[in-house]
Amino acid sequence: MAETTMNAAPAAQNTPAAKPKKSIIECFLQGCGKGFDIGIKQIAPAMILGYVLVYVLQATGLMDILGTVFTPVMAIFGLPGEAVAVLISAFFAKASGCGTAAMMYAEGTLTLAQATILLPACILMGTLIGHYARIVLVTGSNKKWHPLLLAIPLVDAAIAMLITRGILAVMGIF
Repeated sequence: MAETTMNAAPAAQNTPAAKPKKSIIECFLQGCGKGFDIGIKQIAPAMILGYVLVYVLQATGLMDILGTVFTPVMAIFGLPGEAVAVLISAFFAKASGCGTAAMMYAEGTLTLAQATILLPACILMGTLIGHYARIVLVTGSNKKWHPLLLAIPLVDAAIAMLITRGILAVMGIF
């Protein structure tokens, strides 16, 4: 028996037409738009909240009370008690904490060396509240780890302030 081979036509594929590739300029502009949205919708409100909080603390006189209460703790890092406002502000946004440190330096509350000690802490523990809400709570991580997830950035910030103070001391700046 002779075998018959049938040359079947390739099956028609029901795939949509391939989208044309975006140019590098289109990708760049799309990324700029996303970055602008993030800046306006997420970062700016957190920064404003941090600045407003510091202003309210100063206007109500609570900054002086916080300064007195936190002087022993902040002295460990070579900072005045009022420097706690920088860390509080950094909870809401890294840039807010850094901006608060710059503002306090400009006002004469902090020296340049003290502001320098605070900056790594602002980066390491900054935006802790927002990140916790957007990442830890949204992912549904095990609740037993939540205190640790909050504590690690705070411990990192404390270690960074001590290291920075040590570096500045070795350099003869502090």
